[in-house]
Amino acid sequence: MDNNQSTTYTLLDGKKVSQEIKQEISAEVQRMVEAGLKRPHLAAVLVGHDGGSETYVASKVKACEEVGFGSSLIRFEDDITEEELLACVDRLNKDTDVDGFIVQVPLPKHINEQRVIEAISPSKDVDGFHPINVGRLSIGLPGFVSATPKGVIELLRRYNIPTKGKHCVILGRSNIVGKPMSMLMVEKAQPGDCTVTVCHSRTANLEEIARSADILIAAMGRPESVTKEMIKPGAIVIDVGTTLVPDASRKSGVRLTGDVKFDEVAPLTSFITPVPGGVGPMTIACLMMNTLEAAKAALK
Repeated sequence: MDNNQSTTYTLLDGKKVSQEIKQEISAEVQRMVEAGLKRPHLAAVLVGHDGGSETYVASKVKACEEVGFGSSLIRFEDDITEEELLACVDRLNKDTDVDGFIVQVPLPKHINEQRVIEAISPSKDVDGFHPINVGRLSIGLPGFVSATPKGVIELLRRYNIPTKGKHCVILGRSNIVGKPMSMLMVEKAQPGDCTVTVCHSRTANLEEIARSADILIAAMGRPESVTKEMIKPGAIVIDVGTTLVPDASRKSGVRLTGDVKFDEVAPLTSFITPVPGGVGPMTIACLMMNTLEAAKAALK
C-alpha cells in the first residue's frame, strides 16, 4: 500500500462516548442518593485567570451538574503564596464532604507545582498526578489514572479496538499524558498488551518510527505536526493535542487544532479521533469516573 492510498476510516467520537459515560455515572449517583448515601463531591482549585484553565474548569463544573455531583470552585488570584495554596490543599484533604479535588495547572511561576501535587491526599487525587498513584499505575495496581490517558483507553475499549501485540507509538513524554499512556498501553490488559515506543523532541528518525505504528498517539502539543508521511496505512490515530491557533475566519479569531493534520491523515487510517470532539470530552468524563471511584472508596 502506498502512503496516499485511501481507506474508509471510522471517527472515534469522544463526544458521543463521553455522553454515554456521563449517563452511566448519573444513573449510579441516583442509586446512591436513593439508598441514602452521600452525593459525590468534586472540588476544583483555580489560581489566576489563564484562559485555557478557565474553560477547562468551567466544563468540569458543568459535567458535575450533568452527572448529579456536588461541586465547588475555589478561586485565588495569581499572587497567592505557596503556603496559602498548600493550606487550602490541607483543608480539602481533611474535608469529609469533598471526595476528590484538583488543583488546576499550570500554576504561577513562584509556586512549586510538584510540591502542591504531592500535598494532595492520594485518595482524593482524582487527577492521578500524585507519585503514589503514578507508582501504582507503573506496577499495575489499582489507583487513580490521569484522566486523559484513561480517556484514550476508554475510547479504545468502547470501540472494541483490538490492541494485543500491536506496535503503539506515543509522540510525547509528559507526566500528564505520554508517560502514563505508555504504561497503560504496555499493561497486560485489553486495551493494552502493546509493544510501546515513546518518541519526543529529541528522537532521531521520528517520521520513520511513527510510520511503523499500528496505533499512533500524538501528544506533543505541536499543531498539525503529524502528516500523512508519518502514517502506516490502516493505522489507528489518537490525537491528544489541543492548541489554539489564529483563524481570521472565526468570530473568536482562533480555532482549536490537534497535533494531526486531520484532512490529509484521516483517509489513511482505520480509526481516528477528531479535534475538537475526540479525546477532550473523554478527559472530562474520566475525571467524573475517578471522582465516583473516590466517593465509593470513601464510603467503604
